[in-house]
Amino acid sequence: MTPDEVGAAKADLRSRLREQRRARSAAERATAAAAVTSALLRGLAGVRTMAAFAPDEFEPGHGRLPAAFTQLGARVLLPVVSDGSPELRWAVDTGRLAPGRFGLLEPLGPRLGTTAIGAADAVVVPAVAVDRSGVRLGRGGGFYDRALVHARPGALLVAVVYDDEFVAELPAEPHDRRVGVVVTPTGGWQVLPAGL
Repeated sequence: MTPDEVGAAKADLRSRLREQRRARSAAERATAAAAVTSALLRGLAGVRTMAAFAPDEFEPGHGRLPAAFTQLGARVLLPVVSDGSPELRWAVDTGRLAPGRFGLLEPLGPRLGTTAIGAADAVVVPAVAVDRSGVRLGRGGGFYDRALVHARPGALLVAVVYDDEFVAELPAEPHDRRVGVVVTPTGGWQVLPAGL
């Protein structure tokens, strides 16, 4: 596939998967949130600093994350999308969130720069799909592709998706950074080749 064909395939797949997410019932989303939260808390036990995100209403974990991460006793960094900037900034999660750019919830804690993610032992990233080799299909803005450049070598990258979004293969580009773990509602914490 040419780069344009890969980009078009990703955009089409992303659109279809987002529609599937919107069609899920509130009960299914709540059950999934409880399951992925439990799996994340078990898998991330012992992490001292982590970066995560606040799921939107259709993403697995909505309504429970990032608040549940307080149980880990870890320092939690959450992303801030600044106006006009293509890069994520980070802030310490103090438990208080407010709507930010694109309507995403952002922390009100102390603001840090783009490289703050480099302090994280683990990074929980949003995804609309993940394949068996760890290729992640993100939301489409490229914010995490740019942010993960600053993640420290050896940081554990974890993606959270619904069961049917963990697929055999996804189109990939050279800049895609593979995740080492995928968490799904029924599969729980699953280590992938990039995490070995």
